[in-house]
Amino acid sequence: MVTVSQSFNFHGFFVRKASLLPSSASRVRYSINDRRWLNLDSASSSCRFRNLNSRCSITNTDLHLSNVLTEDEAPQDLSAAECDCSTPIVHLKTDILESESLSLLAETTYVDSVLTALPVLSEEEQNALAATPAHPVALYALYASSLAGNLVEQLWNFAWPSAIALLHPSLLPVAVMCFFSKLAIIVGGPLVGKLMDYSPRVPAYMGLNVVQAAAQLLSATMIIHAHTVSPTSVSSVLLRPWFIVLVLAGAIERLCGVATGVAVERDWVILLAGMNRPIALAQANAVLNRIDLLCEIAGASVFGILLSKYEPVTCLKFAAASMIWSLPVMIGLTWLTNKLATGVLDRPRSCQTCCGESPEEAAVVAGSIVDRGLETIKLGWKEYMQQPVLPASLAYVLLFFNVVLAPSSLMTAFLTQRGVNPSVIGGFSGLCACMGVAATFLSATLVKQLGILKAGAAGLVFQASLLSLAVAVYWSGSLSQQSPVLFFLGLIVLSRLGHMSYDVVGAQILQTGIPSSKANLIGTTEVSVASLAESVMLGVAIIANDASHFGFLAMLSLLSVVGAAWMFCQLLLNPTDEQRSLFAVESNT
Repeated sequence: MVTVSQSFNFHGFFVRKASLLPSSASRVRYSINDRRWLNLDSASSSCRFRNLNSRCSITNTDLHLSNVLTEDEAPQDLSAAECDCSTPIVHLKTDILESESLSLLAETTYVDSVLTALPVLSEEEQNALAATPAHPVALYALYASSLAGNLVEQLWNFAWPSAIALLHPSLLPVAVMCFFSKLAIIVGGPLVGKLMDYSPRVPAYMGLNVVQAAAQLLSATMIIHAHTVSPTSVSSVLLRPWFIVLVLAGAIERLCGVATGVAVERDWVILLAGMNRPIALAQANAVLNRIDLLCEIAGASVFGILLSKYEPVTCLKFAAASMIWSLPVMIGLTWLTNKLATGVLDRPRSCQTCCGESPEEAAVVAGSIVDRGLETIKLGWKEYMQQPVLPASLAYVLLFFNVVLAPSSLMTAFLTQRGVNPSVIGGFSGLCACMGVAATFLSATLVKQLGILKAGAAGLVFQASLLSLAVAVYWSGSLSQQSPVLFFLGLIVLSRLGHMSYDVVGAQILQTGIPSSKANLIGTTEVSVASLAESVMLGVAIIANDASHFGFLAMLSLLSVVGAAWMFCQLLLNPTDEQRSLFAVESNT
């Protein structure tokens, strides 16, 4: 390393060789983009530029440089040079220095011609560009991959609780599996998110798909084994080896499913649709949610039909076969997505990922496995609380406290105890799913007409208003009649339109505000927080398990939705400077 002091004037260019210690001044690495490298001869003390054009004059200027590459130090492969985020790489061409003239702008009119030649898009052209994905063909491949994966996943999500419920009339085995699955997401979510952020996208995604499929196959095997043995009491089932393996496999399967979902929704779709193309991103998010809802309806319907005609073991074998054939299809479509996107998924997430770590991230590397796990969880929570769009994320989490005024198992149990016809209960769940599909079409239109922030506020306010009316109908005490019950359920069905609209729009808000290098860590931590909120509300429901306490649970659910709407409106009315910069387009309209 040398320190070069340069003094430019009309007479000469002086170079002096100094200490080999690195200078504290800012460093510039020279890489001569020519066949000749800068030679520093200790015997020569100066070199003179001749034929210097008089229009280039710099006086009284000293430029201190270090880390100048000599001929012996010249790297053989410039692409393999070490990544240094704070150091720019300057390429100099010596033929420019030796030219007859050194001029940046020959004529003033040249500048005028360049400025006047810049194209200016009209408003229609800007809207058309915002609605055009960056990689449209690759997006279709991603949709196909999501369809293949979600169809099997939703089929299994309906299959395993149905098959376990046929073993014993008690809900305790299913409740235990759900509890440990939520616990795995709460604890392991930040860990898997950190792993995803620091791993190549495509191999990590394929690896999680393989692990998830293996966990599903293991779970199916354990349930098939349970159906072949003689039935036992519920207390003894919880201690059986097959049930313990089933709980562990179910927790791993859910954790992998959450991680792959976050990777697609918070990272991949942004790269393929384009972060600076809000309409295209909104449409891509709507399509992904539409696929998920349609797979949920199809998966439950297919397995329900099979279960009504065949034995549970036969149905589980069909589910296992679908897992086997879908895995190579998903892997092939994932590879095709990256190929059609010209390798955009192979790009590093940020220079931070490859160049260095923060003090908190460095602490994760050191220490034992337990210490690293705890530090990763702490880092995930810290990054989650410091994200620029935290109010939007907290509003999303608050919606998970609504476990009653929604098509949930608690609502199903309440309606059953009220003596509501099972066909009405089934129609209620189906209409809620249809409203979710309709919301995926509505959300893109709302983003285009209102903007992303106002669209999110509209969805939450709409949901809170309708649920307020639903709770008022319940407290009126008229649910003993058929018409008020249908009106009560109809209000909840319509409220799902606002809920799913915010689900789509809120995902785009988080996609815009969270950097790509931390998308998986923050996304999985958010899912962990949401799972914690849902677990807390389920715990309250377990304590207040009598049907007479449904009004109390309904009021808590309503307050959570109202709180989510209020919190998001605060983001809309009083944004910070960073939030203004993220959504500058809307603040100007």
